[in-house]
Amino acid sequence: MKISSVAFLLLISGLTGVAQNDEHPDYRTKKESFSKISDKTLKADLGVFSVGGIEESIGKLPLRKISPTGYDQNQMSFKTDDLHVIIKTGPFSENGRKIQRVEEHVVKIGGKPFYGDYGNLPSTEIKSVLVLLNKDTIAIPPAAYADLYNLNFTYKDKAGTERTANGVFYSKDGNRIYIYLLSRDGTGSYEVTWVIQNKQYFRRVVDYGFTK
Repeated sequence: MKISSVAFLLLISGLTGVAQNDEHPDYRTKKESFSKISDKTLKADLGVFSVGGIEESIGKLPLRKISPTGYDQNQMSFKTDDLHVIIKTGPFSENGRKIQRVEEHVVKIGGKPFYGDYGNLPSTEIKSVLVLLNKDTIAIPPAAYADLYNLNFTYKDKAGTERTANGVFYSKDGNRIYIYLLSRDGTGSYEVTWVIQNKQYFRRVVDYGFTK
């Protein structure tokens, strides 16, 4: 399940194109993207491992990384002596949310654009994100993942080997923890990094539109 820095660069080389669909409007924005980060320290850290920061990753030293310790189709976990992270997914449910369409294309769910097979009704959604640090629960607000759908924890390379780029990273100064997920598929991949700072949820960084 581990992926080396070289393998990661090879992975990224296959994702640098931008998937574009001219058949329907795209209401997603880049306001939470890597390119919009103003915090130089945060940008330097995310540039080490994220697709959005690949152009700034060359020559940078890797951050301390925790690779997945367990996973299946519906969940992935990361665990050390002092940190436990579990992300769980499940079937998509409208739950009274308004589905906005342009012709037959889904462009907003619950009044918001979304990530994961944009234009189609999702099949799965993130149900929960649990983060325990030194036995203290760090609350990840639903708004940090409510618009992320069809999350794929793993992918298969050309040889059919199952791999993942997901991981939990520690900042160089030790004040931040980055929970990184790359969802890769043929409909347009996306990535999200949830930033934990001083034992509190700080923000997220989202990039999308990478081709298969």
